[in-house]
Amino acid sequence: MERFNQKFKIFILVFISLFIQCGDKENNNDLILTLLVMPKTSGSNLGPCPPASLPTEIPVANTVVTANSTVNGFNNSTKAINGICGGGEFSGSLDVYALNLTGVGATLVLSWAGKTVKNVSGIDFIVYENPFRISESSDRYAFDPMVVHVSFNGTDYCGFDLSGFNPSVVDSNKISSWPGFAGLRPTIYNMATKPFTLDELFTTVNNDFLLGGGDGFDLNDLIVGGPGTNCDAAARNFIQTNGFKFIRLVSASAVNNPNTGSGYVYPHSYDNGPDIDGVVAKSVE
Repeated sequence: MERFNQKFKIFILVFISLFIQCGDKENNNDLILTLLVMPKTSGSNLGPCPPASLPTEIPVANTVVTANSTVNGFNNSTKAINGICGGGEFSGSLDVYALNLTGVGATLVLSWAGKTVKNVSGIDFIVYENPFRISESSDRYAFDPMVVHVSFNGTDYCGFDLSGFNPSVVDSNKISSWPGFAGLRPTIYNMATKPFTLDELFTTVNNDFLLGGGDGFDLNDLIVGGPGTNCDAAARNFIQTNGFKFIRLVSASAVNNPNTGSGYVYPHSYDNGPDIDGVVAKSVE
C-alpha cells in the first residue's frame, strides 16, 4: 500500500505539473509544495532519529558555516548536521534542511569543526539527500540535484566534472543524466533503524550505488575550473594532497551551466531545492 501511495502521489504531482503550465503558476505554489512533501515523506516510520548523540566512529559534518534557506518548515540548518535519518529506497526523510532553488538560500556550507577530510583510497565522502525510486520496476527517481564544491581555506573552492549533463525531458529523472551531481540516490542509512559501520557505508554495491545509499565523491576526481568555482590547478592539487575543511552544497538550478548560460534546471513543479540529510567523510584528522 505504501508503494502504491508513493506512485499515486507521483502521478498526481506530474498531472499538476502539466496542468500548471496552462494555468496561473504563482497561485498554485502552495498546492504544489504540499504535493512535493507528500511523496518524499509519506509512509516513513523512521523511529528515534536523529539520535541523541552522533556515533563517534562516523565522521559526520557537524558544523554549519553558512545557511540562509527560506523554505518554510525546512530551514532549520541543524537538520543537516544532526545525523543521517534516511527513509530507504522508496521513501524520503523529514529530518532535512531544504535549499532554495536560487539566491543566497540555495547554498549550504558545512565543516567538521576544524578537522580536515583526507584524500584516501576510493570514495572520500558521501552526500545524503532524500531521493526515492518511483517503483520497484523503474529506473526513475524523484530527486533534487545539487552541485558539490570543497575547499581547504573556505575561499578557494573546487568541484567535479559536470560536463556529462545532457538530459532530455523524457530522461531528466534518470541518475545517469546527472553525472557529477549529488542528491540523486536514495538514503538507506538511518542511524537509529538502519545502522551501518563506516566501512559498510563506503562499500559499493550494484555498480555505482553504495550499501548505505547517498552519492559518493572521490577527491581524485576534482577538476580545475568547473561551474560555480574559482578553482585553479594550485587549489585543486592542494586539496588532493592535503584534504579539505569545508563542503559547499548548491542547488543545481543556482549554478550556471556554461553550455547554456543558465542553471542546471531539473523540471521542478515546486519551489524548493535539495533536502539535505547530512555528509559523512571516510577519514578526518
